[in-house]
Amino acid sequence: MHLSHLRLRDFRNYARLDADFAPGFHLLLGDNAQGKTNILEAIYLMATLRSFRGVGGAQMIRHGAKGYFVGGNVVGQGDHEIKMYWALRERKLTLDGQPVKKLADYLGALRTVVFCTEDLQLIKGTARARRRFIDLLLAQTNPIYLPLLQRYMHTVRARNALLKQRTVDEAALESFSDEMVKLGNEIIRARRELVPKFSPLARLAYRRISNDAEELRIEYQPSVKNDFAVELASSRARERTFRATLVGPHRDDLSLLQNEKSAAQFGSEGQKRTLAIALKMAQAEFLAGIHGSPPILLIDDVMGELDLKRRSGFLPLLEQARRARGQVFMTCTEENWPSELGKDLHRWEVQDGALHRSKVSS
Repeated sequence: MHLSHLRLRDFRNYARLDADFAPGFHLLLGDNAQGKTNILEAIYLMATLRSFRGVGGAQMIRHGAKGYFVGGNVVGQGDHEIKMYWALRERKLTLDGQPVKKLADYLGALRTVVFCTEDLQLIKGTARARRRFIDLLLAQTNPIYLPLLQRYMHTVRARNALLKQRTVDEAALESFSDEMVKLGNEIIRARRELVPKFSPLARLAYRRISNDAEELRIEYQPSVKNDFAVELASSRARERTFRATLVGPHRDDLSLLQNEKSAAQFGSEGQKRTLAIALKMAQAEFLAGIHGSPPILLIDDVMGELDLKRRSGFLPLLEQARRARGQVFMTCTEENWPSELGKDLHRWEVQDGALHRSKVSS
């Protein structure tokens, strides 16, 4: 799978951009604040419909414009054309000229894994960041998971609205509880099955880039310990106090342990960064194993943060992408681009919202 064309209009600092990309390595070179990361953000946005920077649509509109357009052509098992327009009062998303009605029909047209400084939130942040990570992985590999999760979260929100009322409709609450337990048990099962498949890949990636420094263990921590229906019923008194649903997969977490100690509490900044990269490497390898081709890798200045040992552990993933004729987009300044990648790459210069092929591109 690769992105063969990218078109931007009024996106971030790009008034207009039309660029064609071949498979292989694309090195985006330029000083800070020139628009390198914005290109990665646009590609990730097409894949997941969200920014990896954690911002909403309004922040991605170029200053003074009414809305942004992001579009592209994807070449893979099937060729796809993606077009999206976002303005405060208008949103459009089409795939191959047809309006997208269900997210499940859209996700997978373009598969990406992003490596960026925000990944540290997987280790340091709240449980929500780790839930989102495993939910994205499941949505990218299991076609029924996203609709299931959407229905579950809709039920949780409806149930919470009931709990906030002064007089609770017990019959309606019971109905939502039954639906929540049915859907929630399926989500728990999917997450429980995922983690043992994903965990060995993450352990191996961590070992490679940490040089066997520590042993990594990943454990799924469901909010529901035994019987969901029983635990939900027994939390009713606390629910009345907090006016919210306190038990269920919307409260799950992922435990990340280095030598049996919490990575968030006891890991150094270097260890946390290494672990975050290992999780993303495992995500890329897991997707490649399921789909038979690697996802597009978006690497935002991460290599510049790694010492030589950790960088060399990262290179096998890039080599795997190269062998499979995958595609990698990597942002760097001229000083810190990784020479280990060799000369077989496409160099681009990014300056003030403009992208140009470098004269020394090979």
